[in-house]
Amino acid sequence: QVQLVESGGGLVQAGGSLRLACAASGRTLSSHSMGWFRQAPGKDREFVAAISWSAGSTYYADSAKGRFTISRDNAKSTTYLQMNSLKPEDTAVYYCAATFPYYSGTLRGMGRLTAYDYWGQGTQVTVSS
Repeated sequence: QVQLVESGGGLVQAGGSLRLACAASGRTLSSHSMGWFRQAPGKDREFVAAISWSAGSTYYADSAKGRFTISRDNAKSTTYLQMNSLKPEDTAVYYCAATFPYYSGTLRGMGRLTAYDYWGQGTQVTVSS
């Protein structure tokens, strides 16, 4: 079993930056592909970014490309989401998620909620205009 805890959310002005972290406990994350999703009030949870367990390949939603960077530190069992040039429309609760070990699907498949088996409780990001 994997437990995920997000941190790093907060209130920031438009154009600012935040770095979210997702720490895992229960087992090492090195064999899990990881993803970040977000959910704004009244909207569905949507994909933001993912990183594979094997080669560290990354995949981003169009809204995140060029502004957000996902990374991982397997030694610390932690996944990060660096968010730059934040916009008010980035306001949401951000969730990290982990797949089952040795996920064998495609990068594009990692954009689906159903690819993930473990979820954190979320961290609030609010971007003021």
